[in-house]
Amino acid sequence: MLVNGSTGISAGYATDIPPHALHEVIDAVLMRMDNPNVTVDELMTVIKGPDFPTGAIIQGTGGIKTAYETGKGRFIIRAKSEIEPLKAGKSQIVITEIPYDVNKANLVKKIDELRLDRKMDGIADVRDESDRTGLRIVIELKKDMDGNAILQYLLKNTDLQVTYNFNMVAISNRRPTLMSLPMLLDAYIDHQKEVVTRRSKYDIQKAKDRLHIVEGLMKALSILDEVIKAIRASKDKRDAKTNIISKFGFTEVQAEAIVSLQLYRLTNTDITELKREDAELRKLIEHLDAILKSDKKLSAVIKKELMDIRKQFSEQRRSVIEEMIEAIKVDLDILVPSEEVVVSVTKDGYVKRTSIRSYSASNGTGMDIKESDYVLLESVMNTQHHILLFTSFGNYMYQPVHELPDIRWRDLGQHISSIISLEPNEEIIAAIGVDKFDDEKSILTVSDNGNIKLSKLSDFQVQRYSRTFKAMNIKKGNYMVDAQLVTGEEEVILFSEQAYALRFSLTELTITGIRTAGVRGMNLKTEDKLVSMIVIRDESESIFIATQRGSVKRMGLKEFEIAARAQRGLVVLKELKTNPHRIVGTKPVKPSENIIVATDKDHKVTVESGSLRLVERLSNGSSLFDESKEGTVVSVYKELKAEMKS
Repeated sequence: MLVNGSTGISAGYATDIPPHALHEVIDAVLMRMDNPNVTVDELMTVIKGPDFPTGAIIQGTGGIKTAYETGKGRFIIRAKSEIEPLKAGKSQIVITEIPYDVNKANLVKKIDELRLDRKMDGIADVRDESDRTGLRIVIELKKDMDGNAILQYLLKNTDLQVTYNFNMVAISNRRPTLMSLPMLLDAYIDHQKEVVTRRSKYDIQKAKDRLHIVEGLMKALSILDEVIKAIRASKDKRDAKTNIISKFGFTEVQAEAIVSLQLYRLTNTDITELKREDAELRKLIEHLDAILKSDKKLSAVIKKELMDIRKQFSEQRRSVIEEMIEAIKVDLDILVPSEEVVVSVTKDGYVKRTSIRSYSASNGTGMDIKESDYVLLESVMNTQHHILLFTSFGNYMYQPVHELPDIRWRDLGQHISSIISLEPNEEIIAAIGVDKFDDEKSILTVSDNGNIKLSKLSDFQVQRYSRTFKAMNIKKGNYMVDAQLVTGEEEVILFSEQAYALRFSLTELTITGIRTAGVRGMNLKTEDKLVSMIVIRDESESIFIATQRGSVKRMGLKEFEIAARAQRGLVVLKELKTNPHRIVGTKPVKPSENIIVATDKDHKVTVESGSLRLVERLSNGSSLFDESKEGTVVSVYKELKAEMKS
């Protein structure tokens, strides 16, 4: 099991034993036989660790030692590679040995997919140049790319490096047992002793049976004339056997051999041959009997046979063993070329990145999006940056900019569900661009039940991002309203559907983990819910408010008195007995900014915020359109445009 390795599952028990070098295992067996109390440390002076037929580099002798001591442990298998320089500032990574049990074709396909999907822009070509002389995978890099950085990324994201977990379960004494290295060696030694003992017993019996026949033949030849006379006087073979048994005292077996003897075997030469065979048989029986009576001689036989096998079949170790597991350090700045792009995210979940050239060529015209859709994020970002997409179910998605689909500006983009799956009815509510995940900034989230939460931005960084992650703990039936990037020193205004507004400082909030539900931000009436959040970043801004009836108004920040969290707040609309106004959305605005108000009948009106005069708190504002004809307002959003850097 140690030499060949074993992997499988049976009757609920799994086993994973890696192959080892034959000569090392034999040396370990011999050491264990000489010293039954030998330690694992001493055994590891001869049995260095696993040895795979595919070679490669094994890292982590600590894990190997643990496995030899307990039966369980882990180590790393890393492909053997080197970076070769090419002309014109290019280089290539050449893989000559890959980890055990890794499919070469699938490995090459995976590396090539990274290139085609543009998850790593540094690879120019991937080729399998293996032939009868050996394995050779060539990864050709683009000009001036750091080969070591690319290799580190491939080690982390492909099977160029894998983890092997020891699980040395074997059937011992008819029971599945987790076995240490000494236990495995002892089991083999005990088995070999049993094999040699049974073999010796069998060979002794076989030799004794032959000796008995040889003794009979020698006796018959010494009285040959009398034996022949007795046989000639007999009626048949059975009668001849009976006659010589009764007259000369031969046994049944001896009599059978005598009557079957051919005439040419009666020469002097054959008599000499029988005497020599007799002596050899007696010597063999004595030797085998000594083995059975002496454990020391029994062990000597096993050792000799193992040494013969070692001499005949041993070969050089193929896998190189390194004591420490080398940490993989992926430098994204080197792997992903720095490039300015325009990133866009729509409310319906369409994402893309666009080159500055394509964006500039559009002459300011927007994307071809559906009437009911609108842009949540449109910003100039670097390919080394990231975006966080927040959903109504309290989840968030982590997406590197360089992995977004590269699509020209006029086209809609790719739906996020093709990258990360969403649950039914789960919607994108906010998109935040992040250049660096540091502890100086935080993510502020609110839910419709009035809860608010502040979490460190650094907590939102993940390594594997093929699924959504929890941003805020939301109870069933509730939903997350908004998420914004803050420093934690700003003031915030929360708005409820029934036109209550509460302004307080974020310094009242303590930073909590991303899986928490937060604290009470606004004390809501039973039938009320939180619908909007505004973070005050500029005291010169005013607040734009839109209601479901198509009424809009603009208020100055001084209208919102600073209070403490967990209060109901101030009323910002006059309550009507019939068909009262209900807040749909709010936005912080400057006089030059345009706000789009959209209805459920896809009717849209663009309002220049400066065209609205500032009004007092209990005003219901100006009516934009007739709700009965043009529909109920369902969304309020700013007209976004990426700011190009000069």
